Amino acid sequence: MNFQSKPLPDDPTALKQMLVDLQVQLETEKRLNQTLRLRLQALLRQRFGRSSEKQQDTTQLDLLIEDTETAIAAIELPATEKPATQEVPRARKPLPAHLPRTVQQQAPASCDCPDCGKAMKAAGEEVSELLDVMPAQYRVIKIVRPKYSCKSCERIVQAPARERVIDKGMASSALIAQVIVDKYADHLPLYRQAERFKREGIDLDRSTLAGWVGRAGALLKPLVGAIREHVMAGHKLHADDTTAPTLKPGNGKTLTGRYWNYVRDDRPFSGKAPPAVWFQYSTSRKGQEPLQHLKGFKGVIQADAYAGYNLAVQRGITRAGCWAHVRRKFYEIAEATDSPVAREAIKRIEALYRIERSMNGRPPDERRHIRQQQAAPLMADFKAWLDSRLRECAKGSGLGKAINYARKQWESLVLYLEDGHVEIDNNAAERAIRPLALGRKNHLFAGSEEGGHYGAALYSILGTAKLNGIDPKAYLTAVLKRINNTPINQVEQLLPWNIDLSQPAVSEAV
Repeated sequence: MNFQSKPLPDDPTALKQMLVDLQVQLETEKRLNQTLRLRLQALLRQRFGRSSEKQQDTTQLDLLIEDTETAIAAIELPATEKPATQEVPRARKPLPAHLPRTVQQQAPASCDCPDCGKAMKAAGEEVSELLDVMPAQYRVIKIVRPKYSCKSCERIVQAPARERVIDKGMASSALIAQVIVDKYADHLPLYRQAERFKREGIDLDRSTLAGWVGRAGALLKPLVGAIREHVMAGHKLHADDTTAPTLKPGNGKTLTGRYWNYVRDDRPFSGKAPPAVWFQYSTSRKGQEPLQHLKGFKGVIQADAYAGYNLAVQRGITRAGCWAHVRRKFYEIAEATDSPVAREAIKRIEALYRIERSMNGRPPDERRHIRQQQAAPLMADFKAWLDSRLRECAKGSGLGKAINYARKQWESLVLYLEDGHVEIDNNAAERAIRPLALGRKNHLFAGSEEGGHYGAALYSILGTAKLNGIDPKAYLTAVLKRINNTPINQVEQLLPWNIDLSQPAVSEAV
C-alpha cells in the first residue's frame, strides 16, 4: 500500500475513518494470507510429505530417499583400517524360512596344513546367507491329445480338450493372472509389461494384454456380484471414492470418472464374517451413484462429509462420521500457523483414539459400554470447548472453518458412541482405496468407460484377497482355472475364504 500517493486529510473524523478502513483491509489481507498458506501447506504435504493422520501420496519423496540412501551406501566403502571403537551392529532380520536354500561349499583348496604339511581335521564352520533372485521363466505348454481308432468299427476316441480361460487364446490362467496383478496390484501399466515381455524375446502387443484383462474381467463378473452380496449383508460399511481420469472415445480428451469402494470389515468388533471390499466405477459424482450402489443395504454407512451420501440417508441408511478427517483439518492449521487452539484440538482428539486402541477386537456391547463411560464425557467437553473457541475466531479464518466442519458433522461424529459396530473413523475405506491413487500415477487414465468397470471388478477381487491375507496371484490363478466350470449359483465357492488353493479342482482350465 502506498500511503504517499494520497495526501492525509486534515479533518480528524476523516482520519479516523481512514484508519478504520485500513484496519478492515488489513484484517481481510491477513485472512487471505492465512487461507493461501493453508492451501500451500496442504498441497506440499499432498505432493511430498506425510501427516500424522495418514500416509499421503509420497512417491516423489520415496524416490528422493531411495536415491539418497543409494548415494550414502556407495560412499560408505569398507575402511582399510578399523577404527579404535566400533558401534555394535544392529541385528539383521533373518531371511524367510520358507524360501528354498541352495548350499554352496567354499572349502579350502587343500586340507593339509600350510605350515607343517600334516592333514587337518574339521573344527567347525561359519554359515552366512545371501538373498538371491532367479529371473522369471516363461515356458510354452504344448498340449498333445492323441487319437485312438478301433480296427473293428473304426471308432475314434480322443480326450476332450481342456477348457481355456479365453477360448482359443494362447495365455494360461497363471499368465493372465500375472498381467492383472502387475497392473492392478503392482501398478505396472500394460505398455510397460509389453516392453518387459519384449526384453524376454516375447512379442506381445499392449492391445493383446488389454484383451486378456477385459475378457477376464467379464468372466469374473459373477464373482464380483458375490462379493457385493457379502459386503451389503453387513451391519456397517465404510465408503470412499477417488478420481479416475478416463479417456473419451474419439477425441483423445479425458473426463473425470470415479471409483467408489465399500468395505465390510467386522474384525475390530470380533465379527466372524470375512472382510471384503466392493468397487464401482462411474462417470459422475452425483448422489444417485452411491444411492444405486447401496440399493438393498440397511445399516450404517461410515464416510467423510461428502453430501452425495445424503440421498442414501434419506432412504433409511444411517450415517457415521470420520474423526480422522476432523483431526486432519486441525493438523493442517497447526502445521501452517502453529495455532495453540488447533494443537489443543488435536490433543483432545488423540485422547479419543487412545480409548479406541485400548479396546480393539472387543465385542460391540463392550465397546459401547467403554465409550459411554470414557469417551462420551470427553466428547461433551470437547463440543463445549469448540463452541467457545469459535466465538473467538475471526470470520472466515482457517481455524473457524475447521471448528465449523466438526460442529456441522457432530451428529454423525458421535454416532460411534452409541453403536459398538461403528469405528471412530473411515480409515478402512481409505486404506482400501489407496492402491488406486498409486495406480493413477502410473496408468495416467482409464482407457475407456468400459475399462473403468473392468478395473472396478478386478480391484474388488484383488482387494478382497488382500484383506483376507491371500496371495492375489495364486488366488486369481485358481479362480480363472475354475470359474468356467462353476455354476453361477455356486460361485460363492470361489470367494477367498471358501476356495482351497492347496487342492486343484476336479475340472480345471489350463
